[in-house]
Amino acid sequence: MHHAADRLLNACDQRGAPVCVGLDPVLEKIPAAVREGYTGPVDALEVFCYGVLDAVKDVVPAVKPQIACFERYGAAGYAAYERVVAAAAQAGLCVIADAKRGDIGTSSAHYAAGLIAGGDTWRGGDFLTVNSYLGTDGIEPFFNAAQAEGAGLFALVRTSNPGGDALQGLRLEDGRTVAEAVADQVAALGEGGLGERGYSLLGAVVGATKPADAAALRRRMPRQIFLVPGYGAQGGGADDVRACFNPDGAGALITASRSVIYAPVRGCGAWADAVRVAAQTLRDEIAAILA
Repeated sequence: MHHAADRLLNACDQRGAPVCVGLDPVLEKIPAAVREGYTGPVDALEVFCYGVLDAVKDVVPAVKPQIACFERYGAAGYAAYERVVAAAAQAGLCVIADAKRGDIGTSSAHYAAGLIAGGDTWRGGDFLTVNSYLGTDGIEPFFNAAQAEGAGLFALVRTSNPGGDALQGLRLEDGRTVAEAVADQVAALGEGGLGERGYSLLGAVVGATKPADAAALRRRMPRQIFLVPGYGAQGGGADDVRACFNPDGAGALITASRSVIYAPVRGCGAWADAVRVAAQTLRDEIAAILA
């Protein structure tokens, strides 16, 4: 299936809930059994990610590797990132490359070429996160590349970090907030990339910790899939994410990272078992609010 939004929505249906596990590997937080088994940090992080993928591949439809956790280790880290992305795809998971790139048009075109599948070299995933706060011309090169390659995008609109309020919540002269103005741009651009299920290849990042804003943004972006960070460790709960969905219960992907991949081990259990249980809990909680 060539359209990324269609692929993602179908995968969510198959797994029973629209949820995503973030792969944010931090050396100091991964299990000691993994960390102590390797001399280099990159090897340890990579093996940890493979363990997470194996634990969640039959539970959730998607994973979201955070590229910064790999890039900090230079070329070796980026090579590990590419292998983890390839392994996730091989496991049948939708992959959201969390890179949040954005620049003027020419630079964005280069970023798009490097992070979205192109020709015989597959570098990216099913989706890429992009920064929409440079305006439409900053994300159009990503949009064009994604459309050509059957990939998708999630553009930052209303983020879950507290500092985002100072900018994204500001009121403009026409009464809209800055986030709402960005949402209108994303919705307009996204109309050029609709799939068979009615959603655009251009989605939107809307934080779980902003439920009131999510309701207003959903009205402005009915055809965008919302990528919803902030669930779990960042404080967002089931009631907070309801407004991110359309009335038919579709249109959002709830993501959790730390609360799943660093789930506490109970008793003498294995860390991967704790990850799997946490992923199942995430899936069941979101399925329950959509029932």
